[in-house]
Amino acid sequence: MSGRSGFLCRSVVVAAFAIFAGVSTSPAAGLPRIVSMNLCTDQMLIALADPAQILGLSRFSRDVGQSFAADEARHFPILSGGAEDVLVMRPDIVVASLFDKRATRELLKEKGLHLAEFSVPRNLDEVKAQIRQMGQVTGHPDRANAQIARLDAAIARARQAVTDTHYSVLPLARRGWVSGRDSLVSSLLNETGLFNAAGEIGAGSGGFASLETIVNAKPDFLLVSEGGSRAEDDGRAFLLHPALERFYPPARRIVIPERLILCGGAMLAEALDVLIAELKRVGR
Repeated sequence: MSGRSGFLCRSVVVAAFAIFAGVSTSPAAGLPRIVSMNLCTDQMLIALADPAQILGLSRFSRDVGQSFAADEARHFPILSGGAEDVLVMRPDIVVASLFDKRATRELLKEKGLHLAEFSVPRNLDEVKAQIRQMGQVTGHPDRANAQIARLDAAIARARQAVTDTHYSVLPLARRGWVSGRDSLVSSLLNETGLFNAAGEIGAGSGGFASLETIVNAKPDFLLVSEGGSRAEDDGRAFLLHPALERFYPPARRIVIPERLILCGGAMLAEALDVLIAELKRVGR
């Protein structure tokens, strides 16, 4: 198959999939048609845009472990991650992360596409700013304001629930990765009066920590993305090491699913509510 014929074939497949998925190709007049290249922009786009505006999402958009909007993402075409299928769709706007492949982003710009690029938010104020930005991109600033109001309400609930506790919490992920002070997880802890213990172990900006360092630091709780005792690989096995399980059994582990804290967006409201519930559980 020649390069041109292959390109045309993929064009037909993309269009057919959009029809099969029941996605209208004609959004309301004046509203942009949008493609998302990143897991985090996928979720903000789904939350704020009309379905007919969404031409395609990133290849990770349906990952139930990482995406809060995985179920909704099944209604839209999935992109390959390269520039070719984006060019076929001819969107009005492409939303992407500054961490997406630079060469792809530059090629799309050279081809005349308009890119709205988002950085990785480090705190809740930056999250709110990005929700507003996506509201402007989609043409639905009212929906963005509603999402921000929902997040503010969750922040208020969390602050009220944790008024007298100042626990130290160590956010710990696979292989011993610790989220530092400039992270969404740290911002969630700070908003509720909790303390990120990453700085106490020399990982203020984030980094890997040894078992010995974690145990010796003696944080009040570990914050992990899943409970249970199953280790499907070495990364997960670190969290289930006998030393950690001895000092940090389930009663000393706060569990917030990764899909709620990996990206900035409305899912952080649910993350805060889960945090409150977990603090009530471990504080018994």
